[in-house]
Amino acid sequence: MTLSFASPSEPSVPLHVISQSDLDDWLKDQPSHITSWVEASGFTGAMGQALLIPQSDGTPQMALAGYGKSSKRARKRFPLAAAAEALRKGTYHIVSGVPTDALSNECLGWLLTGYAFDRYTNQSPAKARLVAPEGVDAARIEALASAETLTRDLVNTPASDMGPDQLQAAAEDLAQEFGASCSVIKSDDLLGQNFPLIHTVGRAAAQAPRLIEMTWGNTGPKLTLVGKGVCFDTGGLNLKPGNSMSLMKKDMGGAANVLGLARMIMATKLPVQLRVLIPAVENSVAGNAFRPGDILTSRKGLTVEINNTDAEGRLVLADALALADEGEPDLIISMATLTGAARVAVGPDLAPFYTDDDGAADALANAGRQSADPVWRMPFHEPYEAMIEPGIADLDNAPSGGFAGSITAALFLRRFVGDSRYMHFDIYSWQPSKAPGRSRGGLGQGPRAVLTALPEILNL
Repeated sequence: MTLSFASPSEPSVPLHVISQSDLDDWLKDQPSHITSWVEASGFTGAMGQALLIPQSDGTPQMALAGYGKSSKRARKRFPLAAAAEALRKGTYHIVSGVPTDALSNECLGWLLTGYAFDRYTNQSPAKARLVAPEGVDAARIEALASAETLTRDLVNTPASDMGPDQLQAAAEDLAQEFGASCSVIKSDDLLGQNFPLIHTVGRAAAQAPRLIEMTWGNTGPKLTLVGKGVCFDTGGLNLKPGNSMSLMKKDMGGAANVLGLARMIMATKLPVQLRVLIPAVENSVAGNAFRPGDILTSRKGLTVEINNTDAEGRLVLADALALADEGEPDLIISMATLTGAARVAVGPDLAPFYTDDDGAADALANAGRQSADPVWRMPFHEPYEAMIEPGIADLDNAPSGGFAGSITAALFLRRFVGDSRYMHFDIYSWQPSKAPGRSRGGLGQGPRAVLTALPEILNL
């Protein structure tokens, strides 16, 4: 699915975007027949309202889009998208009403109303198309929409059609599209090349575990992205109950978001040396599955006591992060659907992140606000380090007690990064209910904020 702007050469209907507080002033400048039509229609400028105003021959003269109240807009990422979804099929161009600093995000939200996951049945996305307004970077906005489409499609695809094989194919397709290199270490070769945790977590599944690596760019700072690619998580021998297993097709949301971010970086030609690492596995149950009480040795040499086989994501990320750190990059970013504790802390709408770099954290927070991709900093709280040290091994993959689960998971991952700057996202990657510009289902969380912040963080 391609989400793009309409050609400027297409006939289009002028669109006035009108907030509730501005409607009366706007009507004062209109002829009486327009005022009468608007009043008779019941249009108030409420968010999500849309109105076509006809000419005498019945063809559209203009359209109005309700922009709501400022207090309501503050609660939505893409308030104009609500009206875009209500507009009749056709092509439109904005002539007034959208603040300049909101225009790019509103255009992105409009494009995203056209998203539908239609692999298995026909869907009905919004049909109103938009001509890119003057002053926006149309190519960049289309690149963001394409990356979001990739992420959503990957997360929405069920595990029957999105195992490690298919995740590898998606990475290879992306690499081919942008002239990147892609390589894979698979099955028992993981042991031969010292990725024992990735192998251990995935060895019980029908599709072999693997480490996918993609590289792109020859100049600029070194940026390494690491994405959790657990294509389905049964919980292993600590088997999840049915309700907890129902959304586990999205346990590869970290990998999906990393691929989406990589697509943005390559499409916008960001001057970095990009490396993407995705440990792709299924956490399944079989006679050779790893067990509670096992003690495993990681690529870095740290030993890990397994106290819950359902805390497998941090294990596969540990080996990938150790490899990332060996390359001495300027920045490592990991993304993972890692803990339910993060959802309890910030809910499904915010992307919590961890970093020791205050400057990078400020840049990312500002970028999240600018790009309608909200993020929230969480602490690498040093006193909790003792909670992940079981005594019998260097690390505990699932500390008892239930406190600070997202923080202890982040602290666990940080143990596998040395001197490299490191940032970790513990994301949900799922939209629980439909919202303007966001269909229910898979969702990108964090990539737009990261892309916007990278020039400041890496001094590009």
